[in-house]
Amino acid sequence: MSKSIAFDPATLREQQMLKTPSIPVNQYQSDFKKELKRYGKDRLVRVYYDMLLIRKFETMLDTIKKEGVYKGVTYNHKGPAHLSAGQESAAVGQAMVLGPEDQIFGSHRSHGEILAKSMSAIYKMEDAELLSVMEQFMDGQTYQVVKEHFPGKNVRDLAENFVLYGALAEIYAKKTGFSAGLGGSMHTFFKPFGSMPNNAIVGGSCTIAVGAALYKKINRKKGIVIANIGDGALARGPVYEGLVLSSMDQYKTLWDDNPGYPPFMLNCFDNLYAMGGQPIGETMGYQVAARVGAGINEYSMHTERVDGFNPLAVADATERKKELLLKGEGPAFLDTLTYRYSGHSPSDAMTYRTKEEMEAFRNQDPIVAYGNYLIENKLVDQAELDGYDAALEEKMLRTLQITVDPKLSPMVDEAFVESVMFSNDSVEKLGDAQPALLQKLEDNPRVQQIAKRSRYAYDENGKELPSARQYQYRDAVFEAMVHRFTIDPTMIAYGEDHRDWGGAFACYRGLTELLPPSRFFNSPIAESAIVGSGVGYAMAGGRAVVELMYCDFLGCAGDEVFNQMPKWQAMSAGVLKMPLVLRVSVGNKYGAQHSQEWTSMVASVPGLKAMYPATPYDVKGMLNYALRGTDPVVFFESQKLYGIGEMFVKEGVPEGYYEIAEGEPVIRREGKDVTLIALGPSLYTAIKAADKLSDLGLSAEVIDLRWINPLKYELLIESVKKTGRCVFVTDSAERGSYLHTVASNLNRLAFDYLDAPPVVVGSKNWITPPAEMEEYYFAQASSVLDAIHEQILPLNGYTVQHNFTDGEFFRTSRRGV
Repeated sequence: MSKSIAFDPATLREQQMLKTPSIPVNQYQSDFKKELKRYGKDRLVRVYYDMLLIRKFETMLDTIKKEGVYKGVTYNHKGPAHLSAGQESAAVGQAMVLGPEDQIFGSHRSHGEILAKSMSAIYKMEDAELLSVMEQFMDGQTYQVVKEHFPGKNVRDLAENFVLYGALAEIYAKKTGFSAGLGGSMHTFFKPFGSMPNNAIVGGSCTIAVGAALYKKINRKKGIVIANIGDGALARGPVYEGLVLSSMDQYKTLWDDNPGYPPFMLNCFDNLYAMGGQPIGETMGYQVAARVGAGINEYSMHTERVDGFNPLAVADATERKKELLLKGEGPAFLDTLTYRYSGHSPSDAMTYRTKEEMEAFRNQDPIVAYGNYLIENKLVDQAELDGYDAALEEKMLRTLQITVDPKLSPMVDEAFVESVMFSNDSVEKLGDAQPALLQKLEDNPRVQQIAKRSRYAYDENGKELPSARQYQYRDAVFEAMVHRFTIDPTMIAYGEDHRDWGGAFACYRGLTELLPPSRFFNSPIAESAIVGSGVGYAMAGGRAVVELMYCDFLGCAGDEVFNQMPKWQAMSAGVLKMPLVLRVSVGNKYGAQHSQEWTSMVASVPGLKAMYPATPYDVKGMLNYALRGTDPVVFFESQKLYGIGEMFVKEGVPEGYYEIAEGEPVIRREGKDVTLIALGPSLYTAIKAADKLSDLGLSAEVIDLRWINPLKYELLIESVKKTGRCVFVTDSAERGSYLHTVASNLNRLAFDYLDAPPVVVGSKNWITPPAEMEEYYFAQASSVLDAIHEQILPLNGYTVQHNFTDGEFFRTSRRGV
């Protein structure tokens, strides 16, 4: 072990009382002289301007959505518009003390946050830097429209117009939007100004923001990361998991090379409602949302509630938390009290709250109150505020005019959408630093052990070597990982029981000695946080390899795998990359909740690359391929195979670097009478079936599919042209198996060459039974022969062991089994 944290039973069993730190609530006291000295006149006035800008922008959105016309300009906005009217002070106050290097992630209601963060960045950046950002972003397509049709009085005014136009064009699905219209209202963001992706999944940004903070910490980048959520999101599991991951003790107890917590803060824009449900008094029991932070760590996450109606109170709290985070003393949690005047969406009739309540809050409108603050302290007069109002009305009108103009602001075509589904880049390393290692590679015990093993499973006489002498499937995982670790300084790997244990199946044994804890570490048992933080780490600019110990746990991280990993590249129109590999171990022996193969779920989700190697040679080559790419990959591995040697490539597994070509199946055995196509460990079932068919006088061609997506069909078609018959073999449950999709496609592509329809032989449509019963659950070689005999070609002299007749199919289908 690299370090032992020992427990003393005597100490643990001592009688004591725990004390939770007190949580401050609305403690800010306004002092104009101090505020003027702290921020200066221009910045204080700019706060009002930014709040009013957000209100005007959303008023225009709301008017168009409800009435279809704004100041004579008509438009049919088909998409959503979740508004934040009333919350402007909270967004502007937060952004006021953040720099462009600080990042915020938000929710579906984040127009105000995007605008506030961007306006703050514009205020703090030099003209040359602003021009560079605008000219280079998306090859200048947004900038060119603004430059020609909405130029502004100076560079900062031009940048302001650029943000208004880029955000509105995105909301209205225009090519000139910040994500070419592919993100839309709920996912609008602008990374160069520190506004990171906003998430339509409630609370979905929390784990992702933690990952972005990990990237900053591990790679020593400037700034902090804030996840902005609503109070309704505090009930969601991923939010809690993200807080736990951000608060791990090991940041201070084990990370000697890079001590301190990731610079992460969770901020709750606490507007007192989810949709119509009220967390306080109805759907939750915390009464004050700040209490949620109390049990996360010994510091209660430095939690406090701040009066979000006062932007300067929010700025003060955010700045104090930022100081803690930059010193590595976080994470932090702010409960920012606010209120939304609008409904959850424009269709919301707001019957769940009274007119009296609404009126009471409108009487405390933060924009009006802050305007009065400026006037009372003689920074402006009413005429100046009226001037801002008129100027912003004109800005909104002009923004709308050029956005709805189909010539200036067209939509992208189908080809563009397809082009950004994957980046398909090859990047050796994502940073220029020297990769942090604890020892020389040649001194690593695992490397030395592997060097003594045979890279082919058989000796020169064709006799299979003992498994202890074979280079194994798990060794291939290790070698591919080590290769990239020694090249890419940003690469990290984590998951449950990685360090010291070496991963649940010993693939990572040896990495503890090689890598510092900040590059290779244990995570909490928190699958949503494991995958979600990997998304954020990759999105921020690093390479991550995360693991789910069992395929069944895909369900625990469903949103992160199916909603976050696959979509951000396309939703950002290629602005973001996703160099993230999710290793998924497919189990057996452990019954119904640990032995399911869910390749079909992953295959059905656009935006994911997925593969399932069955041999050590393929594991190394395919993982090498995945680890130099910039696309999200789900890398399936079978627990049945971790201990096997290479049986198909007689040269064995090369010591050096190589890759397997993307999407290419491979022929494992040539034949002429029937094609057996297998995925994952069922390759070995197919080989056994081919042996039995040979005894019956039939020659079977065995193809290892290897790839799930992308997949090239040419080899499959050529094989079917030769054999005329095709059987698919899989460990997944037969109903809904991914191989049914492949079979259907092959039926279309090679119909003229088939003598019988393709057949899929999979596992039973049952729960996975205990290990003692697996023989009659998973497809066996005899199952393949039975299916051939009953549905494709009668086998002379063969005795059927399982019922594959149409009558049996009708019976099981009626029963749902």
